[in-house]
Amino acid sequence: MKEQQPAIQVDDLTVAYNYKPVLWDIDLTVPEGVLMAIVGPNGAGKSTLIKAILGIIDPIAGSVAIYGKPYKEQRKLVGYVPQKGSVDWDFPTTAVDVVLMGTYGKLGWIKRPGKKEKKEALEALEKVGMLSFKNRQISQLSGGQQQRVFLARALVQDAAIYFMDEPFQGVDATTEIAIINILKELRKAGKTVVVVHHDLQTVPEYFDWVTFLNVKKIATGPVKDIFNDDNLTKTYGINYKVAINK
Repeated sequence: MKEQQPAIQVDDLTVAYNYKPVLWDIDLTVPEGVLMAIVGPNGAGKSTLIKAILGIIDPIAGSVAIYGKPYKEQRKLVGYVPQKGSVDWDFPTTAVDVVLMGTYGKLGWIKRPGKKEKKEALEALEKVGMLSFKNRQISQLSGGQQQRVFLARALVQDAAIYFMDEPFQGVDATTEIAIINILKELRKAGKTVVVVHHDLQTVPEYFDWVTFLNVKKIATGPVKDIFNDDNLTKTYGINYKVAINK
C-alpha cells in the first residue's frame, strides 16, 4: 500500500536574525487532515516557523515541501491568517472587500471578483457570524470581529492547508468558540490546520496534534501521546502545572 504523502515536510530548517538562531535544525512532518497546535514560550520561534514555511522569511538552511513540492508551486493550496498585530487595520476597506481578497489567488491579479466570488465571500462572512458587518470598515470592528473577517478570507481560498498565527489572541470567549468550531469543521473536511497557540489548558480540548518548540523541535505527534509533563518541562523549563497555569 502506498504511503500517504505528508501535507507539510520541513527538513533541517534553520532561521537566524543577526547571526542568532531563532529556529535550529527543525525536522517536522505534518500529516494530512490534522488540527495541530504549535506551542512554546515567547521567543521560541513559533511565528517564525510558519513564516519560513510560507516563504515570508528566508531560512539560512533547510527545505520545506507542501505535498512534496516547494511552497511557490503549491501556493494556491495554502491559506494564511496572520497575527492581528501585523495587519494595518486603518487601511480603508470593508469587511466584504477583505474577504474578497482571499479569492485573488484563484483568479489572478488581472481578473476581478464576480458574482460567484461575492457569493462565496458573503457565505464565508455568514459562517463566521459577520454577515451583518459586511459593509463596515475593518477599522471600526472589534479585535474579535477583525479576526473573524480574516478567518472568512482564509475560508474563501478553499485551501488544503491553513496556517493561523495566534487566532485566539485578544478575542472574547464567544469568538474563540466560533473559531475553534470552524477549525474542527475544516479538519472534518480533510483539511490540515496549523495553529500557533499559547493557551496550554485548551490544547487537549482543541487539537489532535501538537508540536513543542523552543528554537529546536522538542516533540511532535498526537496530543494523546506527547502532551505530557515531560515534554512541557523540556519546552518551558518548568513543571507541567506551572506551565499550564502561566
